[in-house]
Amino acid sequence: MNTYNNRGHIGTRFLSGALLLLCMTFVAPTPGVLAETDLGLPFSPGEKLTFLLRWGIIPAGEATLAVHPVTEIDGEQANHFVLTARTNDFVDVFYKVRQRIDAFADIDMNRSLLYREVHTVHQTRRDAEIRFNWKKMKAQYVNFGKAEKPIRISPGAFDPLSVFYFSRLFDPGQRDFLERPVTDGKKCVIGRATIVRRETIEVEDRTYDTYLVEPELKEVGGVFKKSRDAKIQVWVTADEHRIPVRIRSKVVIGSFTGDLISAESVPASGRLHSGLNKAIEP
Repeated sequence: MNTYNNRGHIGTRFLSGALLLLCMTFVAPTPGVLAETDLGLPFSPGEKLTFLLRWGIIPAGEATLAVHPVTEIDGEQANHFVLTARTNDFVDVFYKVRQRIDAFADIDMNRSLLYREVHTVHQTRRDAEIRFNWKKMKAQYVNFGKAEKPIRISPGAFDPLSVFYFSRLFDPGQRDFLERPVTDGKKCVIGRATIVRRETIEVEDRTYDTYLVEPELKEVGGVFKKSRDAKIQVWVTADEHRIPVRIRSKVVIGSFTGDLISAESVPASGRLHSGLNKAIEP
């Protein structure tokens, strides 16, 4: 296989998980403290964010982040978050990716209750869960019914997807860094991110007032660990909704970008530049 295809395969696999890696590292502090806004939670059922994923200038697929209706997990009311990612027809020919993650957090956004992931990446398949036992302070990773040894988790720990929604409860303009326990069922770590600056950016011909956030990557392996100057950058809107509008990474095999191309059921904000408001008009 030639070098282009080797890099293309690695790049496409990275892009399929770009938003998930963001969720694993962009996190926030202090269990049980809600954002101080008039809106309560900064997201609600029906919100759907769609991102165009690129490796360099090459379109590779799409990913979505969606908030589903409140449901019930083991008798407890739960927020339901869904991440999906898929490669486009061109990339499917040599490296097909289909991924869906369902994450469930308690209704007050204090901790995770359940995490499920089903994906096909080229010739690799996964059908996994992270099961939480808060009475014993344990989490257990299960893949295709095969359970691994439970691990101890920290109070208020979140799964890799729910932690992103938890982070949106906090105003980046009020702190220099964010941190929160997060677990993938195999280990539990404190994820950290730095608020770099506030800036105006253009994404898909729309203008946004944003904060630039850079997650710490020391707990992230794979291509990040192998890249000397690896970096993930996330731009979130500087309003009470904290919508991610651009995700960009720099690794040894190239640059990867996820740009927001559609935002459904996101309330307009007086502090947000016109781009997102236009994107959500009926």
